[in-house]
Amino acid sequence: MSGFAPGDLAYALVLGTALGVGACLLVSLAPRWGAPSLARRIAPYIRDVTDPRGLDVTAPGPLRSPFAWSTLVQARLSGLAGGDAALERRLHRAGWTLDPARFRGRQLGWAIAGLGAGGVLVVALVLTGRGSAALGLLPPVAAVAAGLGYDAWLTRAAKARAARIEEELPTVLEFLALCLSAGEGILDAVRRVSEVGAGELTTELRGVVVAVGTGSTLGESLTRLAAGLEIPALSRAVDQLVAAIERGAPLAHVLQAQAADAREDAKRTLIERAGRKEIYMLFPLVFLILPLSVLFAVFPGIFMLRLGLG
Repeated sequence: MSGFAPGDLAYALVLGTALGVGACLLVSLAPRWGAPSLARRIAPYIRDVTDPRGLDVTAPGPLRSPFAWSTLVQARLSGLAGGDAALERRLHRAGWTLDPARFRGRQLGWAIAGLGAGGVLVVALVLTGRGSAALGLLPPVAAVAAGLGYDAWLTRAAKARAARIEEELPTVLEFLALCLSAGEGILDAVRRVSEVGAGELTTELRGVVVAVGTGSTLGESLTRLAAGLEIPALSRAVDQLVAAIERGAPLAHVLQAQAADAREDAKRTLIERAGRKEIYMLFPLVFLILPLSVLFAVFPGIFMLRLGLG
């Protein structure tokens, strides 16, 4: 062990990883391991008694799939993150066409990529002679950071899309009120707005029109839309619109009032955002510009005193 160098450990790690990955790929191509089972082949035709995605009705055993651990890891991640229901709402709010299982699979892939990137960085540091015992924590930390980063990306996309929907809401409500004032029905007005518009809210309204065409009522479809997006301004507008439809109130006036309220909310949000930006602007002023101004004012006097010219 006296002649064992850190570079030998790095080479052994790289070669062992390559050998393990190659062995797993070869085993996955074997007929006994890679061929789908009978239950998996007939599952898409009996989805009423199987998983809605058409997967196997039984959990894959260790001999059926060499990557069965990925399903277990996805289930663990789903449990830790609050369940599939909350994740499905976030995916719908972000506008991503993914189910929770696929999202967890991609998140797991990001974690594995982070683990591999951390391992490559550790090997590179060891080969350059900068290895230490603390580097063993780098791969798992990189894996966790990659998984959390993908989840943070979803959260940011959901917030950005919700902000865009809030900006489009007053215009869409005014357009609906204009169509109703022209003599169209509420369903025809929603259909016209969904066909003409090209924003995020009009895309959601297309789903409402499709739901009404498949048998759902307009009130139920709008309520489902508001519940899925979880935007307060949209929820208030939908509640008022559904109540007006049920009670027979004039819809054009209700929509105009809701559009005015939405514009007032947008103005208030803009003023609050401007106030926060003013506070943020104080940081460069206090920590950069003010110290430089004091330095330029004081330094000449100090220099003159040191030279004895004062």
